[in-house]
Amino acid sequence: MAECPDLLPALLAMENPRPEFIRRDPFGELYYDPAVLTQFADHILLARSPDGELVAKAHAIPFRLEDGPLPDDGWDGAIRREILTKLAGAVPDSLAALEIFVRSASQGLGLSRQMLEALSLNALRLGFRELVVPVRPNGKTDIHEPMSSYAMRTRADGLPVDPWLRVHVRAGGRIESVAARSMVVAGTLSEWRTWTGLPRDSPGPVEVPQALSPVICSPEQGTAVYTEPNVWVRHSTGA
Repeated sequence: MAECPDLLPALLAMENPRPEFIRRDPFGELYYDPAVLTQFADHILLARSPDGELVAKAHAIPFRLEDGPLPDDGWDGAIRREILTKLAGAVPDSLAALEIFVRSASQGLGLSRQMLEALSLNALRLGFRELVVPVRPNGKTDIHEPMSSYAMRTRADGLPVDPWLRVHVRAGGRIESVAARSMVVAGTLSEWRTWTGLPRDSPGPVEVPQALSPVICSPEQGTAVYTEPNVWVRHSTGA
């Protein structure tokens, strides 16, 4: 996007497949603000059709890890750490992929794999040894199954049962660990009713479509919290 800043409006206008409650993640709302996106234009890749229409995008963000373990706060943590890195005037040493999206009309053409490979090449160009990804394995349908067991489930050919994890492994990625609180979305019960169209009157865990874990409701407090686990995958850039 650094080479084509005029495409920012088209980027912002692309369809958004994420469920409404995921869009309410506070770190996501911060990152996808247009003023913030322009700060990371070197790390945003765009794919266009021959007629110039945007068909896919890939977002990544640099942050400082200092050779420590990949953090439990995953997606949120990568964004938070980069903001702190910028404020401190420090140099990032890691690059995290935040999102790869292919518009619905262009799916099934292998663009997800191409965008992932492009992210790795861009990471290499920018001097990073690896690309780390807090993957959201959206093939997970049993919200009560621990992510630690789901992430390790494989098919007969040894590849992950989850389609998105399978794309990463086929591209040379290595499943590293579970980011237990990769995204945390908190809201009032009224907000959750607006986001999901479902009642929020019963205390305890509640199943929400497209969630990877239960939403914990507290009617007496008038709030509900969703804590989403993701799966860290490492990709070497060959640097």
